[in-house]
Amino acid sequence: MTQLAREDLMSLEEYAQRRDEMRKQVMEEKKARRILVGPHVMLHFENRLIMHYQIQEMLRAEKIFEADGIQEELDAYNPLIPDGSNWKATMMIEFPDPEIRAVELTKLIGIEEKTWVQVDGFEKVYAICNEDLIERTTEEKTSSVHFMRFELTDEMVSAAKSGAAIRVGIDHENYQHQVEINGASRESLLADLAA
Repeated sequence: MTQLAREDLMSLEEYAQRRDEMRKQVMEEKKARRILVGPHVMLHFENRLIMHYQIQEMLRAEKIFEADGIQEELDAYNPLIPDGSNWKATMMIEFPDPEIRAVELTKLIGIEEKTWVQVDGFEKVYAICNEDLIERTTEEKTSSVHFMRFELTDEMVSAAKSGAAIRVGIDHENYQHQVEINGASRESLLADLAA
C-alpha cells in the first residue's frame, strides 16, 4: 500500500461534506480488522483507508490547513500503513475496571513481544513493537496500548494469498490465546499484501 501524500487529502470544506460517507465506510472496515485474541486483547489492524480517515479527523478537529501542520499529521500516521510485506496493528489490552486493569497490566509485562501471526506451514512471526520509540513497558507494568508490525516473507505472502490459514496469537506466560482469521477479516488483511 502506498503512503498518503497531501494531494490525497481533502480540504476541510470537502471533508465536511463527505465526512458521514467516509465514516460509515471506515467503521465497516474497522469492524473487519478488529481481531479479539482471548478475552482481553484486541488487535486493530491498520490500513491506508483507516489512516486517511484518522488524518482527516485530526485536521478537522485541530482546524489544520497549513502545509507544515498537514505534513506533521502525514508523518505521524503514514508509518501505520502496511507496505505490502507486513501487517501493522494497534494492540489494546482491555480491562474495563481501572483497578483490575492496573493489577493485570503488572502481570502482562512483555506481552507485546509474545504476540504473533502465523501463515500455515511457516514459523510464527513475532511482532516488532513500538517503533515510535516511546517506552511503553516498565519494570512494574506494561502499557494498555502497543503498536506492532508483523513482517512476512515473500513465501508467507504467497501462501496466505493462495489460501493458507492465518492465525494470530499470544504466547505470554499469563496470557495464552490464539484465533484463526477468517471471512471478511481475512479478505481485508490479504488486501494489505502485495501480489
